[in-house]
Amino acid sequence: MEPITLTTERLELRPFTEADVDAVAAACQDPEIARWIPVPAPYRREDALEFVTRVSPAGWRDDTMYNFGYFTREDGALVGSMGLVRLALLHAPERQAELGFWAAKEQRGRGYTAEAARAVVDWAFTGLGVERMEWVAAAGNEGSRAVAARVGFVMEGLQRGRLVHRGVRLDAWIGALLPGDWGRASVTPYEPAV
Repeated sequence: MEPITLTTERLELRPFTEADVDAVAAACQDPEIARWIPVPAPYRREDALEFVTRVSPAGWRDDTMYNFGYFTREDGALVGSMGLVRLALLHAPERQAELGFWAAKEQRGRGYTAEAARAVVDWAFTGLGVERMEWVAAAGNEGSRAVAARVGFVMEGLQRGRLVHRGVRLDAWIGALLPGDWGRASVTPYEPAV
């Protein structure tokens, strides 16, 4: 897929460019990002260069990951990274994707990540035909869970040993968002359990 840009009231979501390498490298020095996200630790400028110039563009090109940098519209400051993964499930009948994200330490607590997530989910529902959006995070990642809840994800429970992070198998929280949760129709009818 050709990369796209999304805008919200306060944010621009766009593919990363080489000009973003230093900002990504600086943000990923935060130990909280490495604690929850599978990024290299320690995180070097070379890691940011690889992510920005090779990994992210390849995801768009190969339809394996649609990743956005999200930036403030006011001054262009990096807020974080947000993307859709597990895109092989986008095809019928599954029509699923997973939302993942991280935010720079100095940008947290302002509602930016939930705002960006709403834009990506809206695009996934309307532009990609996603019928089930998942959110998965290591159990204990309260910040990620709070964002998912603000976006409307319904918490579905705990999956034992779902994630492997830094050589350790971890339990994960999982939530889902369906188009109907936002008052939208799905191509595939949904029959909830009674």
